Amino acid sequence: MTLSWPLPKNDPWSTPFAEVLLEHLDIFSGASILDIASGGGIPAFNLAEKVGPKGKVLAIDIHPSQILRARSILGSKMPWLEFEIGDMKNLPPTLPSFDRITGNLSFMFFRPNRYEVLKQLIKFLKPEGQVVLTFPSHGTFDSLWKRVDKEMKCMGLNKERKSLNEYIEERPSSNQAKKWLKELGMEKVMITERPLEVESGPGRKFLEHPLLRGGFLDDVYECFEDQTLAHKFMTKISNDLPKFKPLIAQRCAISGWMPKATSKV
Repeated sequence: MTLSWPLPKNDPWSTPFAEVLLEHLDIFSGASILDIASGGGIPAFNLAEKVGPKGKVLAIDIHPSQILRARSILGSKMPWLEFEIGDMKNLPPTLPSFDRITGNLSFMFFRPNRYEVLKQLIKFLKPEGQVVLTFPSHGTFDSLWKRVDKEMKCMGLNKERKSLNEYIEERPSSNQAKKWLKELGMEKVMITERPLEVESGPGRKFLEHPLLRGGFLDDVYECFEDQTLAHKFMTKISNDLPKFKPLIAQRCAISGWMPKATSKV
């Protein structure tokens, strides 16, 4: 089957994670899907095409610009796909139940209380429904963090180093996600982790890399009160890139199923 809405090949981040999500997702024609943290529509467009006109895909994202962009791409096509502004951590109780809940590159944004957000999210699953979420798990870009930590130690940046290590420890792990799904009563819990190499050149190419900057390097800058020092520090790190390549992210997908509803006697 040739899809009109395949995953875009030119996206080096969202698409590789969405590929792992789709491998776990048991999708069928006519399914209803809630897609959280939908961004620009990866993989919402693909999901909508697969469920067809008898199905329903509600894609939500907290950023209005992302929703407007996705709507402009959608136009009048696939009216069973809707993009709405919404906070996945505060979903309205009036939402219906869904056959599937998906979230590509979503789980890391459940902070600070990921367990509670996950607990509230699966309340919108139908009995025997499936949830599949992806995120860069603990271990992503370890070579970068080790290089940054080493340089902070050498420079005596103890306060900044403490903040960095707190940030690294706070990042979600696959084992923690698996444990939470099981504690919440989900069945057939599965986890997949696959490496993804991210290419970058040194210097400004590294510091201005849209993927690295937005999701990771900004967090290093936040460890510094003095942003002039932060820029000088990160410039030195960026010029040392060959020593901590390759940059490997861990693509993690977690999946679980809501138990079958028990009949009342």
